Amino acid sequence: MAERRGGTKRRPRVAKSPTASNIKAKRRIRRRFLWLQFIRRIIFMMIMCAIFYGFYQVFLWGSAIYDEYHAMYLEYAERKASRATPIDEKFTGYMNILAVGIDDGGDGMGPRADAVMVISLEQKTGKIRTISIPRGTLITVNGSEPEQVKMIYEREGIGKTLKAVRGLLGVTVHQYVVLDKSALRELVDAVGGVDLYVETKMDYEDPEAGLYIHIPQGYQHMDGDTAQKFLRYRSGDLGDIGRVQRQHRFIRAMYDKVLHIDTLAKLPDIAKILQERVNTSVEVWDTAELANMLKSLSAEEPEAMMLPGQPMAGDETAWLPDGAKIKEKMAELFPEDEGKEDKK
Repeated sequence: MAERRGGTKRRPRVAKSPTASNIKAKRRIRRRFLWLQFIRRIIFMMIMCAIFYGFYQVFLWGSAIYDEYHAMYLEYAERKASRATPIDEKFTGYMNILAVGIDDGGDGMGPRADAVMVISLEQKTGKIRTISIPRGTLITVNGSEPEQVKMIYEREGIGKTLKAVRGLLGVTVHQYVVLDKSALRELVDAVGGVDLYVETKMDYEDPEAGLYIHIPQGYQHMDGDTAQKFLRYRSGDLGDIGRVQRQHRFIRAMYDKVLHIDTLAKLPDIAKILQERVNTSVEVWDTAELANMLKSLSAEEPEAMMLPGQPMAGDETAWLPDGAKIKEKMAELFPEDEGKEDKK
């Protein structure tokens, strides 16, 4: 055998065994397979973790939504309990609503009740009746000194005002609605305005209050701004009595407008104003509810009355209610026999 230079022998070249090569190749393939399996398991676990995380986030989102609505329900239940009104069985056939129009306030004070009335819907017939309460009406609450209803609202809010009116009339008042002049303006514009006859020219300015009223005599198609000025006008020989009479005429004109068939197309706008711009104990105002309410209304125009009483001697801004006549009038408006019949 040949020797390498330097005296070392060259090792003989041994041919590789086919079996050994196959074994190595199989090992490489197996290692690659195991590695791929490992990668697949990692990817699978990552996908499962992502899916689990997604479901967990959905669960958290669902829990948050549930908690939010549950909290809303608890708030609603609390509000409902706080607004609960003692209900006399003879008023079960009626829906009585205290409607309060408020001013902007002034001299650092909050808004006062500028117009107060109870709107009564007889559910059996759909007839509407309104009882206007002059804003200067003196009411005794819990044995205290008599106070004008406009000041009761300013100091105590709608809750005490509702309680005071309920005690004054001796009737159940189920709901309340409070709207400012801006909300009134928007509602009148939403129905397309109202048509009213102005008996005498109205001219009144109060720069400090930002009030400028100039309405000519005669038939007028009033938009929301003109209508709220028409209702706020106080000048004239009749004072608050004349103001209440104008409120009654406005209610009849507005009622006639609402009953027109073209009002149905305007219900979404009206519902939006009621939802966003009006403070009310009614929890839901939507188009369907308003449509159902309109269907139930009578075609007869509302019957309007003023709270029995008289101006206070020496102070025409104050109104002294006549308790005996009020009781007599309420018995006439809400006959006890009808209430029992409706309950049956």
